[in-house]
Amino acid sequence: MVKQIAFAITLLATIGIFSFTINRFIGFFRLTKPAFPVGNIGKRFRLMLKVAFGQTKIFRRPVIGFFHALVFWGFCVIALGSIEMVVDGLSGTTRFFKFMGIVYDVIIASGDIFGLLVAISIIIFLARRLFFHIKRFEGVEMKSISHLDANVALSMILFLMISLLGMNMSYVKIANGSMQPIAGIYPVSGLFSVVFSSVPIARLTTIYEICWWLHILMIFLFANILPYSKHFHVFMSIPNVFFSRLEPLGKLQNMDSITREVKLMLDPYTELTTTSSSSLVERFGIKDAEDISWKNYLDSLACTECGRCTSVCPANLTGKLLSPRKIIMDVRARMKEKGPGLVRNGKDYSDKKALLRDYITEEELWACTTCNACAMECPININHPSLIIDMRRYLVLEEATAPGKLKGVFSNIENNGAPWQFSPDDRLLWAQDIMIRNN
Repeated sequence: MVKQIAFAITLLATIGIFSFTINRFIGFFRLTKPAFPVGNIGKRFRLMLKVAFGQTKIFRRPVIGFFHALVFWGFCVIALGSIEMVVDGLSGTTRFFKFMGIVYDVIIASGDIFGLLVAISIIIFLARRLFFHIKRFEGVEMKSISHLDANVALSMILFLMISLLGMNMSYVKIANGSMQPIAGIYPVSGLFSVVFSSVPIARLTTIYEICWWLHILMIFLFANILPYSKHFHVFMSIPNVFFSRLEPLGKLQNMDSITREVKLMLDPYTELTTTSSSSLVERFGIKDAEDISWKNYLDSLACTECGRCTSVCPANLTGKLLSPRKIIMDVRARMKEKGPGLVRNGKDYSDKKALLRDYITEEELWACTTCNACAMECPININHPSLIIDMRRYLVLEEATAPGKLKGVFSNIENNGAPWQFSPDDRLLWAQDIMIRNN
């Protein structure tokens, strides 16, 4: 009974802290702007199964992608066992779902196997980060805290797997020693339980309880650390893929406000009947955190900081400042900095800083070629160019700021109706001496 009370208090504290954190993020999402209508649920669901659960884009790098996929799939399977632990903790039972029979056997056996596979994968990940110089893990945006964050999270996952295997091994040995039936199948723990051969049952029971509590407490701790870590993608990557833009990557969204102005010039009477004062635009493009869409912010929370986007960016590869990963990380950092003030004081709040220039420079934005290599490579379908384009739109439409050569193009389009610096009447002069023969 004491165990149940202690567990219930711990669970309530965990849920309370997690709820506070999620409510904080909801407040930030309320500051954002609409993105696009969410439709075609069937197609989105299939995309989620393929990219998020199937991990198909991860396998673009087949070896390390395979180990990452093992970790993801392992978490999905082991989460089912964690649910059982919560039920056991509240009810005082052991292996509550064993009545499920063969289904239970498959789940437990899968979790036991994945426990070892995930542990091996995490050791490989830690070794890569600690002992090998992986270029895509570096960059101006990757501060020492970013590396520490990754190493701590990986270490916690490794500890989770060790405590899980320790719990299973001691359980198998206790059941065998007391001649009791074993609930579930343990192909890995059953094999390694020989290390406990000389340990008395009383001590094995203590080991089991210690491993049980360490594992569930680590899960609770991990759940509340994740929202403040890059590993928040464990939660956010699946919805982020579900809410992916379904249009071709190269398609740029028109600005409704600009479209209305063009229609107004072409046919003022028609537009005036459908446009109200409530549709007036506060700002063209994106300057700061309150200008981003909810999808931009969701992208930033889901970002794994893996660096795959930056590693294929042609601008970055040629030495320019642009790093698509940095752009997304800056959105998250800026909302974290300004969001609380906006929630407390409203959208008129200003801290004399902005996402544009204080975080992201004009040079970074104009270096982008909109080739969409970053969006193509991202394992969770973050669309970097759409954010970059919206920040450029602010520079051009609100500040009339652009690189010198682009200003010349804008001027030519305004004066000549084309990007070239000559009159439309002279466009066919190049062909005046060409004879066209009719056969």
